[in-house]
Amino acid sequence: MKKKILLVGASGTLGKAVAAHLRQRHEVITASRSDAAHPVDLGDEQSVSALLQAVGPLDAIVSTTGNVHFGPLTQMTAAQFNQGLQDKLLGQVRLALLGQHHLNEGGSITLTTGILTEQPIAQGANATAVNAAVEGFVRAAALELPRGLRINVVSPSVLVEALDAYGDFFPGFEPVSAARAALAYQRSIDGIANGQVFKVW
Repeated sequence: MKKKILLVGASGTLGKAVAAHLRQRHEVITASRSDAAHPVDLGDEQSVSALLQAVGPLDAIVSTTGNVHFGPLTQMTAAQFNQGLQDKLLGQVRLALLGQHHLNEGGSITLTTGILTEQPIAQGANATAVNAAVEGFVRAAALELPRGLRINVVSPSVLVEALDAYGDFFPGFEPVSAARAALAYQRSIDGIANGQVFKVW
């Protein structure tokens, strides 16, 4: 069955791959900070609400966005740590909290974390903490969602396409392609899983 999906973060490497894959079967509405038709800032409640009102009822909401702070723990400030809390954590949580009310019965929400949840790296304390918090939220939220709604999270390893930019942070990690990671979003949307972490490592 063809579904109407809102994809936030569609301008990024992962988002583009997810959009291309999902469009083979579904209607995908893309949104991002830079999107001309559907601009959105997940840090702004009014911006998220306006987007959801504009696109109308949905069958699925997907987030492939979220920034965190990378830097040495010995030099990290609370303000720097807060960047990840406000963006990747609260931004995705805000999308889920507001988005649930715009989903059709049996709809789904899929958020994004990453391998650092369980496999920390140097300078990645903020990423590990934020990812773990997002996954904790998903597990708990799955138990409370009404109307047959589901929520899951996709946790990819470092992307092949991002190795030039981030490869030095991930020594010895096995990268995955954005196209392979995109399959997990389809599993979340078209499957029956709820409260699950789809690891693409």
